Amino acid sequence: MKFEILADRAIGLLLLATALLVICNEWGIAQWATPYKPALVIVLLAVLTTRIKASRIAFVLVAVALSIALALTNPDWRETVERALAAAAFIGAFFTALSTLRNVAQTSPAIQRAGAFLASQPPGRRYGALTVGGQAFSLLLSYGSLQLLGTLAVANANAEPDAEVRRHRIRRMLLAIQRAFVSSLPWSPLSFAVVVSTSVIPDTSWLQIVLPGLVTAFILAGVGWALDTAIKPKLTARPLRAAPQGTWAAMLPLVGLLVVFIIGVGVLNQLSDVRIVGIISVLVPAIALVWLGIQNLADAPVAGPARRIRTYVLEELPGYRGELVLLMMAGYIGTVGSQLLGPLLVNAGLDLSAVPPWVILVSFVWILPVAGQIGMNPILAVTLLAPLIPGAASLGVRPEALVVAVTSGWALTGASSPFTATTLLIGSFGGVSAQHVGLVWNGVYTLVCGLVLSAWVLVFAFVI
Repeated sequence: MKFEILADRAIGLLLLATALLVICNEWGIAQWATPYKPALVIVLLAVLTTRIKASRIAFVLVAVALSIALALTNPDWRETVERALAAAAFIGAFFTALSTLRNVAQTSPAIQRAGAFLASQPPGRRYGALTVGGQAFSLLLSYGSLQLLGTLAVANANAEPDAEVRRHRIRRMLLAIQRAFVSSLPWSPLSFAVVVSTSVIPDTSWLQIVLPGLVTAFILAGVGWALDTAIKPKLTARPLRAAPQGTWAAMLPLVGLLVVFIIGVGVLNQLSDVRIVGIISVLVPAIALVWLGIQNLADAPVAGPARRIRTYVLEELPGYRGELVLLMMAGYIGTVGSQLLGPLLVNAGLDLSAVPPWVILVSFVWILPVAGQIGMNPILAVTLLAPLIPGAASLGVRPEALVVAVTSGWALTGASSPFTATTLLIGSFGGVSAQHVGLVWNGVYTLVCGLVLSAWVLVFAFVI
Protein backbone atom coordinates (compact mmCIF):
# COMPACT_ATOMS: atom_id res chain seq x y z
CA MET A 1 0.00 0.00 0.00
CA LYS A 2 1.31 3.44 -0.93
CA PHE A 3 2.60 5.77 1.75
CA GLU A 4 0.02 8.43 0.80
CA ILE A 5 -2.89 6.06 1.43
CA LEU A 6 -1.45 4.91 4.75
CA ALA A 7 -0.83 8.49 5.84
CA ASP A 8 -4.37 9.57 4.92
CA ARG A 9 -5.86 6.67 6.84
CA ALA A 10 -3.71 7.53 9.83
CA ILE A 11 -4.86 11.17 9.60
CA GLY A 12 -8.51 10.11 9.60
CA LEU A 13 -8.10 7.79 12.57
CA LEU A 14 -6.04 10.33 14.53
CA LEU A 15 -8.65 13.03 13.89
CA LEU A 16 -11.38 10.69 15.07
CA ALA A 17 -9.39 9.83 18.21
CA THR A 18 -8.72 13.53 18.87
CA ALA A 19 -12.40 14.35 18.47
CA LEU A 20 -13.36 11.60 20.93
CA LEU A 21 -10.83 12.85 23.50
CA VAL A 22 -12.07 16.43 23.18
CA ILE A 23 -15.69 15.29 23.57
CA CYS A 24 -14.79 13.24 26.63
CA ASN A 25 -13.05 16.25 28.11
CA GLU A 26 -16.07 18.50 27.42
CA TRP A 27 -18.47 16.00 29.01
CA GLY A 28 -16.20 15.20 31.95
CA ILE A 29 -15.82 11.50 31.18
CA ALA A 30 -12.76 9.29 30.69
CA GLN A 31 -10.55 11.96 32.25
CA TRP A 32 -7.71 9.46 32.44
CA ALA A 33 -7.25 9.94 28.68
CA THR A 34 -6.88 13.75 28.84
CA PRO A 35 -3.08 13.72 29.37
CA TYR A 36 -2.69 11.88 26.07
CA LYS A 37 -4.32 14.66 24.06
CA PRO A 38 -1.19 16.86 23.55
CA ALA A 39 0.86 13.91 22.33
CA LEU A 40 -1.97 12.84 20.03
CA VAL A 41 -2.14 16.32 18.48
CA ILE A 42 1.62 16.38 17.92
CA VAL A 43 1.51 13.00 16.17
CA LEU A 44 -1.49 14.16 14.09
CA LEU A 45 0.31 17.32 12.99
CA ALA A 46 3.46 15.35 12.20
CA VAL A 47 1.53 13.03 9.88
CA LEU A 48 -0.41 15.94 8.37
CA THR A 49 2.87 17.67 7.55
CA THR A 50 3.84 14.80 5.27
CA ARG A 51 0.70 15.31 3.16
CA ILE A 52 0.36 19.08 2.74
CA LYS A 53 1.82 21.76 0.48
CA ALA A 54 4.81 23.90 1.40
CA SER A 55 2.56 26.90 2.04
CA ARG A 56 0.84 24.96 4.81
CA ILE A 57 4.08 23.50 6.16
CA ALA A 58 5.19 27.10 6.71
CA PHE A 59 2.50 27.45 9.39
CA VAL A 60 3.87 24.41 11.22
CA LEU A 61 7.42 25.80 11.04
CA VAL A 62 6.23 29.16 12.41
CA ALA A 63 4.53 27.33 15.28
CA VAL A 64 7.75 25.44 16.07
CA ALA A 65 9.81 28.65 15.94
CA LEU A 66 7.41 30.48 18.25
CA SER A 67 7.43 27.55 20.67
CA ILE A 68 11.24 27.63 20.84
CA ALA A 69 11.21 31.41 21.38
CA LEU A 70 8.65 30.99 24.17
CA ALA A 71 10.69 28.25 25.85
CA LEU A 72 13.75 30.52 25.84
CA THR A 73 11.95 33.54 27.31
CA ASN A 74 9.12 32.26 29.49
CA PRO A 75 9.62 29.84 32.41
CA ASP A 76 5.95 28.84 32.19
CA TRP A 77 6.20 27.91 28.53
CA ARG A 78 5.02 24.33 29.05
CA GLU A 79 1.62 25.48 30.31
CA THR A 80 1.20 27.82 27.34
CA VAL A 81 2.20 25.13 24.84
CA GLU A 82 -0.28 22.71 26.42
CA ARG A 83 -3.05 25.32 26.11
CA ALA A 84 -2.06 25.94 22.49
CA LEU A 85 -2.15 22.21 21.73
CA ALA A 86 -5.53 22.00 23.45
CA ALA A 87 -6.79 24.84 21.25
CA ALA A 88 -5.52 23.07 18.14
CA ALA A 89 -7.12 19.81 19.27
CA PHE A 90 -10.45 21.52 19.91
CA ILE A 91 -10.47 23.19 16.49
CA GLY A 92 -9.66 19.91 14.76
CA ALA A 93 -12.32 18.06 16.75
CA PHE A 94 -14.98 20.69 16.12
CA PHE A 95 -14.19 20.68 12.39
CA THR A 96 -14.45 16.88 12.36
CA ALA A 97 -17.82 16.95 14.12
CA LEU A 98 -19.32 19.61 11.86
CA SER A 99 -18.09 17.89 8.70
CA THR A 100 -20.21 14.82 9.48
CA LEU A 101 -23.44 16.74 8.89
CA ARG A 102 -22.07 18.45 5.80
CA ASN A 103 -21.03 15.07 4.41
CA VAL A 104 -24.49 13.53 4.85
CA ALA A 105 -26.45 16.61 3.76
CA GLN A 106 -24.61 16.96 0.45
CA THR A 107 -25.99 13.57 -0.70
CA SER A 108 -29.57 14.30 0.38
CA PRO A 109 -32.07 14.71 -2.50
CA ALA A 110 -34.28 16.82 -0.19
CA ILE A 111 -31.46 19.31 0.42
CA GLN A 112 -30.71 19.44 -3.29
CA ARG A 113 -34.37 20.24 -4.02
CA ALA A 114 -34.40 22.98 -1.38
CA GLY A 115 -31.27 24.56 -2.83
CA ALA A 116 -32.61 24.36 -6.38
CA PHE A 117 -35.85 26.04 -5.26
CA LEU A 118 -33.96 28.97 -3.74
CA ALA A 119 -31.72 29.37 -6.79
CA SER A 120 -34.67 29.39 -9.18
CA GLN A 121 -36.56 32.25 -7.52
CA PRO A 122 -37.52 35.19 -9.76
CA PRO A 123 -35.30 38.31 -9.59
CA GLY A 124 -37.68 40.25 -7.35
CA ARG A 125 -37.25 37.85 -4.46
CA ARG A 126 -34.18 35.81 -5.43
CA TYR A 127 -31.68 37.81 -3.35
CA GLY A 128 -33.90 37.74 -0.25
CA ALA A 129 -34.63 34.02 -0.65
CA LEU A 130 -30.96 33.16 -1.03
CA THR A 131 -30.06 35.38 1.93
CA VAL A 132 -32.62 33.88 4.33
CA GLY A 133 -32.40 30.33 3.02
CA GLY A 134 -28.64 30.59 2.71
CA GLN A 135 -28.34 31.22 6.44
CA ALA A 136 -30.23 28.02 7.15
CA PHE A 137 -27.97 26.13 4.75
CA SER A 138 -24.91 27.75 6.34
CA LEU A 139 -25.99 26.62 9.80
CA LEU A 140 -26.14 22.99 8.71
CA LEU A 141 -23.50 22.77 5.99
CA SER A 142 -20.98 25.49 6.86
CA TYR A 143 -18.73 26.00 3.81
CA GLY A 144 -20.65 23.22 2.11
CA SER A 145 -23.52 25.69 1.68
CA LEU A 146 -21.32 27.81 -0.59
CA GLN A 147 -20.43 24.80 -2.70
CA LEU A 148 -23.99 23.48 -2.94
CA LEU A 149 -25.81 26.76 -3.52
CA GLY A 150 -23.01 28.12 -5.70
CA THR A 151 -23.23 25.12 -8.02
CA LEU A 152 -27.01 25.39 -8.25
CA ALA A 153 -26.88 29.16 -8.77
CA VAL A 154 -24.43 28.90 -11.66
CA ALA A 155 -26.44 26.07 -13.24
CA ASN A 156 -29.60 28.19 -13.00
CA ALA A 157 -27.91 31.28 -14.45
CA ASN A 158 -26.38 29.31 -17.33
CA ALA A 159 -29.88 28.60 -18.60
CA GLU A 160 -30.07 32.29 -19.56
CA PRO A 161 -28.99 32.66 -23.22
CA ASP A 162 -28.05 36.35 -23.01
CA ALA A 163 -24.41 36.67 -21.88
CA GLU A 164 -24.90 40.08 -20.24
CA VAL A 165 -27.90 38.96 -18.19
CA ARG A 166 -26.13 35.71 -17.30
CA ARG A 167 -23.03 37.55 -16.03
CA HIS A 168 -25.02 39.90 -13.78
CA ARG A 169 -27.25 37.10 -12.52
CA ILE A 170 -24.28 34.94 -11.51
CA ARG A 171 -22.64 37.83 -9.66
CA ARG A 172 -25.79 38.83 -7.76
CA MET A 173 -26.71 35.26 -6.83
CA LEU A 174 -23.20 34.41 -5.67
CA LEU A 175 -23.00 37.57 -3.57
CA ALA A 176 -26.35 36.75 -1.96
CA ILE A 177 -25.03 33.28 -1.08
CA GLN A 178 -21.74 34.60 0.28
CA ARG A 179 -23.34 37.36 2.32
CA ALA A 180 -25.84 34.87 3.72
CA PHE A 181 -22.92 32.76 4.88
CA VAL A 182 -20.96 35.60 6.50
CA SER A 183 -24.11 36.93 8.18
CA SER A 184 -24.53 33.56 9.89
CA LEU A 185 -21.07 33.79 11.48
CA PRO A 186 -21.97 36.21 14.35
CA TRP A 187 -24.84 34.08 15.71
CA SER A 188 -24.55 30.46 14.56
CA PRO A 189 -23.41 28.08 17.32
CA LEU A 190 -21.66 26.07 14.61
CA SER A 191 -19.47 28.94 13.38
CA PHE A 192 -15.83 29.21 14.38
CA ALA A 193 -16.41 32.93 14.90
CA VAL A 194 -18.71 32.23 17.84
CA VAL A 195 -16.85 29.19 19.13
CA VAL A 196 -13.39 30.79 19.15
CA SER A 197 -14.46 34.23 20.42
CA THR A 198 -16.46 32.81 23.32
CA SER A 199 -13.52 30.57 24.24
CA VAL A 200 -10.91 33.38 24.35
CA ILE A 201 -13.15 36.03 25.94
CA PRO A 202 -13.95 34.96 29.54
CA ASP A 203 -17.49 34.70 30.91
CA THR A 204 -19.18 34.47 27.53
CA SER A 205 -21.30 31.80 25.88
CA TRP A 206 -23.47 31.32 22.83
CA LEU A 207 -26.67 31.86 24.79
CA GLN A 208 -25.41 35.31 25.85
CA ILE A 209 -24.51 36.49 22.38
CA VAL A 210 -27.12 34.85 20.14
CA LEU A 211 -29.60 37.76 20.26
CA PRO A 212 -27.08 40.56 19.59
CA GLY A 213 -25.49 38.22 17.06
CA LEU A 214 -28.80 38.02 15.22
CA VAL A 215 -28.89 41.83 15.11
CA THR A 216 -25.40 41.79 13.58
CA ALA A 217 -26.63 39.22 11.06
CA PHE A 218 -29.64 41.40 10.23
CA ILE A 219 -27.31 44.34 9.55
CA LEU A 220 -25.01 42.28 7.34
CA ALA A 221 -27.92 40.79 5.39
CA GLY A 222 -29.91 44.03 5.27
CA VAL A 223 -27.03 46.11 3.94
CA GLY A 224 -26.40 43.49 1.27
CA TRP A 225 -30.05 43.48 0.19
CA ALA A 226 -30.18 47.30 0.21
CA LEU A 227 -27.07 47.60 -1.96
CA ASP A 228 -28.31 44.93 -4.36
CA THR A 229 -31.63 46.78 -4.67
CA ALA A 230 -30.09 50.23 -5.02
CA ILE A 231 -27.36 49.29 -7.50
CA LYS A 232 -29.22 47.19 -10.03
CA PRO A 233 -27.49 46.69 -13.37
CA LYS A 234 -29.03 48.34 -16.41
CA LEU A 235 -29.66 45.60 -18.94
CA THR A 236 -29.93 46.04 -22.71
CA ALA A 237 -32.09 42.93 -23.04
CA ARG A 238 -35.06 41.65 -21.07
CA PRO A 239 -34.10 38.48 -19.13
CA LEU A 240 -36.09 35.28 -19.41
CA ARG A 241 -38.50 34.50 -16.60
CA ALA A 242 -38.92 30.91 -15.48
CA ALA A 243 -41.15 29.44 -12.79
CA PRO A 244 -39.40 28.34 -9.56
CA GLN A 245 -38.47 24.68 -9.32
CA GLY A 246 -40.96 23.44 -6.75
CA THR A 247 -42.76 25.22 -3.92
CA TRP A 248 -41.88 26.47 -0.46
CA ALA A 249 -42.67 22.98 0.77
CA ALA A 250 -39.22 22.04 -0.53
CA MET A 251 -37.80 23.94 2.45
CA LEU A 252 -39.64 21.82 5.03
CA PRO A 253 -36.88 19.16 5.43
CA LEU A 254 -34.34 21.92 6.08
CA VAL A 255 -36.67 23.62 8.57
CA GLY A 256 -37.27 20.26 10.25
CA LEU A 257 -33.53 19.70 10.67
CA LEU A 258 -33.13 23.15 12.20
CA VAL A 259 -35.99 22.50 14.63
CA VAL A 260 -34.47 19.16 15.68
CA PHE A 261 -31.09 20.79 16.16
CA ILE A 262 -32.40 23.73 18.20
CA ILE A 263 -34.59 21.52 20.39
CA GLY A 264 -31.70 19.11 20.90
CA VAL A 265 -29.33 21.88 21.96
CA GLY A 266 -31.94 23.34 24.32
CA VAL A 267 -32.80 20.02 25.98
CA LEU A 268 -29.18 18.92 26.44
CA ASN A 269 -28.27 22.36 27.75
CA GLN A 270 -30.99 22.10 30.40
CA LEU A 271 -30.07 18.53 31.37
CA SER A 272 -26.30 19.00 31.61
CA ASP A 273 -23.63 21.48 32.62
CA VAL A 274 -21.72 20.92 29.38
CA ARG A 275 -20.76 23.93 27.24
CA ILE A 276 -22.77 24.51 24.08
CA VAL A 277 -19.75 23.58 21.94
CA GLY A 278 -19.49 20.27 23.79
CA ILE A 279 -23.17 19.60 23.19
CA ILE A 280 -22.85 20.45 19.51
CA SER A 281 -19.83 18.18 19.14
CA VAL A 282 -22.05 15.25 20.11
CA LEU A 283 -25.41 16.34 18.73
CA VAL A 284 -24.27 17.14 15.17
CA PRO A 285 -22.66 13.71 14.52
CA ALA A 286 -25.70 12.05 16.15
CA ILE A 287 -28.09 13.87 13.79
CA ALA A 288 -25.81 13.01 10.86
CA LEU A 289 -25.80 9.32 11.85
CA VAL A 290 -29.60 9.15 12.12
CA TRP A 291 -29.97 11.00 8.82
CA LEU A 292 -27.51 8.60 7.20
CA GLY A 293 -29.57 5.68 8.47
CA ILE A 294 -32.73 7.19 6.99
CA GLN A 295 -31.04 7.68 3.62
CA ASN A 296 -30.08 3.98 3.54
CA LEU A 297 -33.21 2.59 5.21
CA ALA A 298 -34.66 1.04 2.07
CA ASP A 299 -31.49 -0.51 0.66
CA ALA A 300 -28.78 -1.29 3.22
CA PRO A 301 -29.73 0.05 6.67
CA VAL A 302 -26.54 -1.26 8.30
CA ALA A 303 -23.99 -1.87 5.55
CA GLY A 304 -24.73 1.44 3.82
CA PRO A 305 -24.06 3.71 6.82
CA ALA A 306 -21.06 1.59 7.84
CA ARG A 307 -19.55 1.98 4.38
CA ARG A 308 -20.19 5.76 4.37
CA ILE A 309 -18.63 6.18 7.83
CA ARG A 310 -15.53 4.25 6.79
CA THR A 311 -15.19 6.31 3.62
CA TYR A 312 -15.68 9.53 5.57
CA VAL A 313 -13.03 8.75 8.21
CA LEU A 314 -10.40 7.15 5.99
CA GLU A 315 -10.81 9.07 2.71
CA GLU A 316 -12.97 12.19 2.85
CA LEU A 317 -11.85 13.63 6.20
CA PRO A 318 -8.14 13.43 5.27
CA GLY A 319 -9.03 15.38 2.13
CA TYR A 320 -9.44 18.46 4.34
CA ARG A 321 -5.84 18.17 5.56
CA GLY A 322 -4.70 21.54 4.16
CA GLU A 323 -7.62 23.39 5.70
CA LEU A 324 -7.22 21.52 8.98
CA VAL A 325 -3.56 22.46 9.30
CA LEU A 326 -4.39 26.08 8.60
CA LEU A 327 -7.15 26.20 11.24
CA MET A 328 -5.34 24.19 13.91
CA MET A 329 -2.08 26.09 13.48
CA ALA A 330 -3.95 29.40 13.58
CA GLY A 331 -5.24 28.50 17.03
CA TYR A 332 -1.82 27.30 18.17
CA ILE A 333 0.15 30.25 16.79
CA GLY A 334 -2.31 32.77 18.19
CA THR A 335 -2.17 31.25 21.67
CA VAL A 336 1.63 31.09 21.77
CA GLY A 337 2.09 34.38 19.94
CA SER A 338 -0.05 36.32 22.41
CA GLN A 339 2.27 35.22 25.23
CA LEU A 340 5.27 36.51 23.28
CA LEU A 341 3.60 39.71 22.11
CA GLY A 342 2.37 40.76 25.56
CA PRO A 343 5.83 41.37 27.08
CA LEU A 344 6.95 43.13 23.89
CA LEU A 345 4.09 45.61 24.22
CA VAL A 346 4.97 46.24 27.88
CA ASN A 347 8.64 46.81 27.06
CA ALA A 348 7.62 49.20 24.30
CA GLY A 349 5.60 51.20 26.79
CA LEU A 350 2.26 50.44 25.14
CA ASP A 351 -0.51 50.29 27.75
CA LEU A 352 -3.77 49.11 26.20
CA SER A 353 -5.62 49.91 29.43
CA ALA A 354 -5.08 53.59 28.61
CA VAL A 355 -6.86 53.25 25.27
CA PRO A 356 -10.52 54.42 25.39
CA PRO A 357 -12.86 51.39 25.56
CA TRP A 358 -14.84 52.51 22.52
CA VAL A 359 -11.66 52.57 20.44
CA ILE A 360 -10.84 48.97 21.42
CA LEU A 361 -14.34 47.78 20.53
CA VAL A 362 -14.49 49.53 17.18
CA SER A 363 -10.93 48.50 16.33
CA PHE A 364 -11.94 44.83 16.26
CA VAL A 365 -14.53 45.61 13.58
CA TRP A 366 -11.76 46.98 11.34
CA ILE A 367 -8.54 45.24 12.40
CA LEU A 368 -9.74 41.74 11.52
CA PRO A 369 -10.70 42.51 7.90
CA VAL A 370 -7.54 44.59 7.44
CA ALA A 371 -5.45 41.69 8.79
CA GLY A 372 -7.33 39.43 6.39
CA GLN A 373 -5.96 41.42 3.47
CA ILE A 374 -2.45 40.23 4.30
CA GLY A 375 -3.52 36.63 4.79
CA MET A 376 -4.05 36.51 8.55
CA ASN A 377 -6.71 33.94 9.39
CA PRO A 378 -9.41 35.28 11.78
CA ILE A 379 -8.71 32.45 14.22
CA LEU A 380 -5.07 33.54 14.37
CA ALA A 381 -5.94 37.22 14.69
CA VAL A 382 -8.50 36.69 17.47
CA THR A 383 -6.46 34.21 19.53
CA LEU A 384 -3.45 36.53 19.18
CA LEU A 385 -5.11 39.85 20.01
CA ALA A 386 -8.01 39.04 22.34
CA PRO A 387 -5.84 37.95 25.31
CA LEU A 388 -3.91 41.24 25.12
CA ILE A 389 -6.83 43.60 25.65
CA PRO A 390 -8.02 44.57 29.15
CA GLY A 391 -10.88 42.58 30.65
CA ALA A 392 -14.47 43.60 30.02
CA ALA A 393 -14.90 44.82 33.60
CA SER A 394 -11.97 47.22 33.33
CA LEU A 395 -13.39 48.48 30.03
CA GLY A 396 -16.73 49.09 31.68
CA VAL A 397 -18.68 46.84 29.30
CA ARG A 398 -20.28 43.41 29.39
CA PRO A 399 -18.09 40.55 28.12
CA GLU A 400 -20.54 39.78 25.31
CA ALA A 401 -19.93 43.28 23.89
CA LEU A 402 -16.40 42.16 23.06
CA VAL A 403 -17.76 39.07 21.31
CA VAL A 404 -20.18 41.19 19.27
CA ALA A 405 -17.26 43.37 18.13
CA VAL A 406 -15.03 40.39 17.32
CA THR A 407 -17.68 38.46 15.39
CA SER A 408 -18.60 41.60 13.43
CA GLY A 409 -15.00 41.98 12.25
CA TRP A 410 -14.79 38.25 11.59
CA ALA A 411 -17.83 38.41 9.28
CA LEU A 412 -16.37 41.34 7.35
CA THR A 413 -13.15 39.36 6.93
CA GLY A 414 -15.15 36.54 5.35
CA ALA A 415 -16.61 38.99 2.84
CA SER A 416 -13.45 40.91 1.96
CA SER A 417 -10.28 38.88 2.52
CA PRO A 418 -8.92 37.28 -0.67
CA PHE A 419 -7.45 34.47 1.46
CA THR A 420 -10.66 33.10 3.01
CA ALA A 421 -12.50 30.05 1.72
CA THR A 422 -15.61 32.17 1.12
CA THR A 423 -14.03 34.52 -1.41
CA LEU A 424 -12.00 31.73 -2.99
CA LEU A 425 -15.12 29.61 -3.57
CA ILE A 426 -17.26 32.49 -4.79
CA GLY A 427 -14.47 33.63 -7.11
CA SER A 428 -14.13 30.14 -8.59
CA PHE A 429 -17.87 29.98 -9.31
CA GLY A 430 -17.94 33.51 -10.71
CA GLY A 431 -14.86 33.10 -12.88
CA VAL A 432 -12.99 35.94 -11.15
CA SER A 433 -10.16 36.13 -8.63
CA ALA A 434 -10.77 36.04 -4.88
CA GLN A 435 -9.24 39.51 -4.67
CA HIS A 436 -11.81 40.76 -7.19
CA VAL A 437 -14.61 39.29 -5.06
CA GLY A 438 -13.29 40.81 -1.85
CA LEU A 439 -12.30 44.27 -3.04
CA VAL A 440 -14.48 44.93 -6.09
CA TRP A 441 -17.67 42.97 -5.59
CA ASN A 442 -17.67 43.44 -1.81
CA GLY A 443 -15.63 46.64 -1.39
CA VAL A 444 -18.54 49.04 -0.88
CA TYR A 445 -20.45 46.40 1.06
CA THR A 446 -17.55 45.96 3.51
CA LEU A 447 -17.13 49.70 4.07
CA VAL A 448 -20.86 50.34 4.61
CA CYS A 449 -21.23 47.32 6.90
CA GLY A 450 -18.11 48.38 8.81
CA LEU A 451 -19.58 51.80 9.54
CA VAL A 452 -22.99 50.49 10.54
CA LEU A 453 -21.52 47.68 12.64
CA SER A 454 -19.18 50.11 14.41
CA ALA A 455 -22.23 52.09 15.48
CA TRP A 456 -24.08 48.92 16.49
CA VAL A 457 -21.16 47.68 18.60
CA LEU A 458 -21.05 50.98 20.52
CA VAL A 459 -24.82 51.08 20.98
CA PHE A 460 -24.85 47.53 22.35
CA ALA A 461 -21.88 48.17 24.65
CA PHE A 462 -22.83 51.56 26.09
CA VAL A 463 -26.55 52.13 25.48
CA ILE A 464 -28.47 48.85 25.60
